[in-house]
Amino acid sequence: MSGDKPIYDVVREPEAKRFAVHIDGQMAELDYQLYEDRIVFTHTGVPTALEGKGIGGRLVKAGLDWARAEGLRVVPVCSFVAAYIQRHPEYAELTKR
Repeated sequence: MSGDKPIYDVVREPEAKRFAVHIDGQMAELDYQLYEDRIVFTHTGVPTALEGKGIGGRLVKAGLDWARAEGLRVVPVCSFVAAYIQRHPEYAELTKR
């Protein structure tokens, strides 16, 4: 189907404290720190070769969905995560728990 965006699998790598997408030997990541009742998203990184494919947004969505399922409050230190939440208000309540 032309025009469809490829779907990349996001994996949670708890030992590295990140969500990641691995494509063609490169990795995009969403780093976090986990505390008792909250998750602090600290950095989103997408290699230049992978930019513009929506990978950063998929990483953040996966991280936020996981936080919701775990009942964690989200602290978006990373500006990309904060901007994503602002554009997707359905996740705003996660920052107020």
